[in-house]
Amino acid sequence: MKTSVATILLGAATTVALVFAAANAAEPEAKKTGFAYKPPMRGAPATRVGGGTRSVGAALTVNVLAPSETGYTTQEKPTIYWFVSQQIDKPVELTLTSNESLQAASKPMLEITLKPPVAKGIHALRLADHGIILKPDVEYQWFVAVVRDPAQRSNDSIAGGTIKRVADSNAVQSQLKQTSQAQWAAVYAEAGIWYDAIDTLSKQIDSGNSQLRAQRAALLEQVGLREAAAFDRGS
Repeated sequence: MKTSVATILLGAATTVALVFAAANAAEPEAKKTGFAYKPPMRGAPATRVGGGTRSVGAALTVNVLAPSETGYTTQEKPTIYWFVSQQIDKPVELTLTSNESLQAASKPMLEITLKPPVAKGIHALRLADHGIILKPDVEYQWFVAVVRDPAQRSNDSIAGGTIKRVADSNAVQSQLKQTSQAQWAAVYAEAGIWYDAIDTLSKQIDSGNSQLRAQRAALLEQVGLREAAAFDRGS
């Protein structure tokens, strides 16, 4: 991805606080799943960007499946997820960078392009497939950009979020050992480990347990990702 994407996202930082307000409905949605995502640092600055844009005849929503603030993972090579509300007939670029490299205008750690068509729905980016290892306690930013016109990158539809790898606590590991795999997402969510919770649910869904789409939808609604949640409920 060209450096223009990073420039656009830095400019979008002035509006990112608006995204944070979308997460206020966590308590009602938690009742639908039986568990709640508990942000590890409640009140932390919002870092997620993205939303809807309107093209000829249809609105497009691009979201990263991330909380408003920096989300945690215990995995060195996590799988992260993103959503588009309609089939895309343009290239989609995925980028991962650390805060340090973004500030220094260095080359991103990962930049790949998906050729069209890209299907409507929720997609996975497996960092292990690209040899990417997250360092502990380093904040990374990741972006999804629909490239409408390669000559006018300011017209890209962009979504972004942040991720940080944290230590796998003894308390969480103890809970996992005492709990069935069906409840692991709840353990991760209530411990504030967002990416592991979403990944656990998504892998269980992909393995054939489609009933868990309702749980994933409710978890997405807790952080204000309502269109992605609506897709899950309708699938």
